[in-house]
Amino acid sequence: MFNLTVNMANLQKRDLKHVWHPCSQMKDYELFPPLQVKEARGAFIYTADGRKIIDAISSWWCKSLGHSHPGIRKAVQSQIKKFEHVIMANTCNETLVELSERLCSLMPGLDKVFYADNGSTAVEVAMKMSLQYNLQTGSQGRNKFLALKNGYHGETILTLAAGDCGAYSKPYRSMMISIPKIAEVPYLSGSDSPEWLKMKDIQWRKAEKFLDKFSGRISAIIFEPVVQGAGGMLVYSPDLLRRLRTWSAGNGVHLIADEIMTGFGRTGKMLACEHAGIVPDFVCLSKGLTAGWGAMSAVLCSNKVYNAFYGDYMNGTSFLHSNTYCGNAISAAAALEALKIYEDEDIVANVARRSCELRRRMEWVASETGALKNVRGVGFIAAADIINPDTGKSFSAVRRTGFSFYRNAVELGALLRPLGDTVYFLPPLNTPDKVLDDLAEIAVKALKITV
Repeated sequence: MFNLTVNMANLQKRDLKHVWHPCSQMKDYELFPPLQVKEARGAFIYTADGRKIIDAISSWWCKSLGHSHPGIRKAVQSQIKKFEHVIMANTCNETLVELSERLCSLMPGLDKVFYADNGSTAVEVAMKMSLQYNLQTGSQGRNKFLALKNGYHGETILTLAAGDCGAYSKPYRSMMISIPKIAEVPYLSGSDSPEWLKMKDIQWRKAEKFLDKFSGRISAIIFEPVVQGAGGMLVYSPDLLRRLRTWSAGNGVHLIADEIMTGFGRTGKMLACEHAGIVPDFVCLSKGLTAGWGAMSAVLCSNKVYNAFYGDYMNGTSFLHSNTYCGNAISAAAALEALKIYEDEDIVANVARRSCELRRRMEWVASETGALKNVRGVGFIAAADIINPDTGKSFSAVRRTGFSFYRNAVELGALLRPLGDTVYFLPPLNTPDKVLDDLAEIAVKALKITV
């Protein structure tokens, strides 16, 4: 045991000497050193010191089928024996073609797929496509974007501008274009809310008035359908999307659906846009696309969009975006197998059936501790905000209550990395009920220690 402790401390020391961890204040690692991961299977991460930790946030929302799914492992191993990566320009292969066919079946009317290697890039690709489409179809004046308040779309400069999360974007504002935000977002606790099917007309009239101010200049409106992730796991009425679709179709404006987090069953539909019954002009996919097995993203679009770029090379209408690893064969093999598993294991229907149970567990945590408010959720997402149980008010940001909760939860056996003081459950879609029960109990204990 002594040698194990020494070896762990040595590895952590080597890590912190050279590794700059993402989305972190590195000084925090002095108090909360990185977990030394030995292996990961199903809903669990196993550490070198023998701990079994629930991956309650699906490793940043991508491990939709848990860690080390045997079916995907087999598909990846089979692909590695053939080839690992070949330039996608002027090559094709069976795996990528079949994957593309399956992706285009997800949203009838979107018949073309453009591949990239991460979610931020996928959103940026869709924005660039929309701009260039308008440039090449005689609508050069349509060169602006709109987005929703509290949105998050990635961390390239353009996607930071589309988002509304100042913690990520503030240092780079001098480089960011101005993208106005639609403020009238009809937030709800979930699909049982009265306004799930129909938002308040007064809210829409305000939103429509705002939209009309930009109607002749907008290229596209960007949104995370139904649930906004990094902005606080906020749930809103699908009726907003229905109304946006009607308005945008009447005003020649594209809709870009950022399904990076919400796609592949996370909300109880294969794609979250299905809650609204709409077909956007672009759908951006990643995370659950490969079930977290490889870096890959995809943009689905219509033949109408595609045809605006089709022509003789010297016309200058080509879409000249590229990522070195776009269409990566290993990621494609993982994605193709993941799509088969979603279907064979009836993952989406099971999420829809179990979604109220996940939110019920968060409600139980709130009831047991008195330390949560605004419980909300849809599909396999449940969230709430930490409050002082004595006053019913939020803690000061200086206290960093969410960070303290995070440390306590990990110590108790659950990776529950919050968004500020927002606690959320976003486990793999096939997580057993017993594990969800354990997760809720850990959250209760961690909150009681924290507050």
